[in-house]
Amino acid sequence: MIRKLALLCLALGIILIGYGAWQFVQGKTEQHHTLKTAKALTTVKEDPVQYKNWNPKKGDTIGILSIPRLKANLPIVEGTSEDQLKKGVGHYKTSALPKQQDQIVFSGHRDTVFRHFGELQKKDKIIVKLPYGNFTYVIDHMKIVDQDDRTIIHSTKPKEELVLTTCYPFHYIGNAPKRYIVYAYPSKKN
Repeated sequence: MIRKLALLCLALGIILIGYGAWQFVQGKTEQHHTLKTAKALTTVKEDPVQYKNWNPKKGDTIGILSIPRLKANLPIVEGTSEDQLKKGVGHYKTSALPKQQDQIVFSGHRDTVFRHFGELQKKDKIIVKLPYGNFTYVIDHMKIVDQDDRTIIHSTKPKEELVLTTCYPFHYIGNAPKRYIVYAYPSKKN
């Protein structure tokens, strides 16, 4: 009886590991495909005033978030649902985009696109590449808040602010109780 129970536990463990590996590979494949689309999108320079009327639909690939310190080029997708975050970094639909002089909010999973997020430091650069241009931001500060803190997302008009969010602690198993927030502001060279 004990032997059968041990074999059952072993089989269950193998199935769970296999399922986790399959989900990881599937996520990487989706992100790779989305990044290819984003690269094609951002190589075409459109009318520089396009940002005034640009209104991407949820699920659309809209650009690339480049983080030199992490050697990361991450696809940006419109929206922050679970399906959208599987494809890359999600842009909060109600927040602004570069050049709109307001708060820009991007979110990503700590165990996928923002896996090394804790390595970011003050004064690191973050580059947002969109069809109408590339925009460089410099990290000013970071903070940790409760998971249900809704004061993070708000208008900063006319001051442009880039906010990156992910779950915290980074190596927590399950739904993390906190959020790690990075604040960056336009580089003087923009």
